[in-house]
Amino acid sequence: MRRKGRREMERNILLTIEYDGTGFSGWQRQPGKRTVQGELERVLSVLCACPVQIDGTGRTDAGVHALGQCASFSGEFAIPTESLVKAANDMLAESRLRGGDVRVVSAREVEPGFHARFSAKGKKYVYRIRNGPQMPVFLRNYRYHVKTPLDLTAMEAAVRAFEGTHDFAGFMSAGSNLKGSTVRTIWEASLKAESKPERDGTESREIAISVSGDGFLYNMVRIIAGTLVDVGSGKIFPEEMPEIVESKDRGRAGHTAPPQGLYMAEVYFQEKSDGRERQYR
Repeated sequence: MRRKGRREMERNILLTIEYDGTGFSGWQRQPGKRTVQGELERVLSVLCACPVQIDGTGRTDAGVHALGQCASFSGEFAIPTESLVKAANDMLAESRLRGGDVRVVSAREVEPGFHARFSAKGKKYVYRIRNGPQMPVFLRNYRYHVKTPLDLTAMEAAVRAFEGTHDFAGFMSAGSNLKGSTVRTIWEASLKAESKPERDGTESREIAISVSGDGFLYNMVRIIAGTLVDVGSGKIFPEEMPEIVESKDRGRAGHTAPPQGLYMAEVYFQEKSDGRERQYR
């Protein structure tokens, strides 16, 4: 029996991926629809000369973007790991009319048993808002446009209420099929704003809401963002936020912000090697 060379041994590969979610029907593969997972599996199956199925850290909806989505796959294939990035990106960018909206940032070999979803210890999301009278046409797919002025002081006071360990049942979309616990720990929730002058002499603000934690419920970050917009609009008082979070009542939280402002920013892993644990992003 012929022994396999090192390059033919089964390898477990972790990919870091960025994508513009505008032209996709979300992350998860769906028959007859263009998805991020489907595009990557199509390309990787050609490069690896065998069927490839990838497991993502999380699923994003149609219109949601990623700066640091991660996915893993394993198999026996000849292409060197270091060659995967360029080869995959060349194929992904072949169709300029539809392609070029997903890119593999990095690929590296990880230990057997590592899984992009189950080995993840947490994630960071960023939600971006354009607050002002005008929305530049080239930002319409990448920001939530809120025309009325928002009270940033009130929003900054409210955002801290999300930090810590809470039951976030009130910040999960109705109809979710989650069977487990709705308790999550948010390590950090913050808000930053920057003024942007417009060509017509008016001024807009770029607002970024950052939330990182050990896990998120379906549409949780979009509901957090919508709730903070309602705080900034005067519909919810910032001092109400701790009670709203603890109420677990979806009806007391704010609206669900649209998908185009949401970005999966980072994924955090804890890997074991030589008996020691190492933190990765």
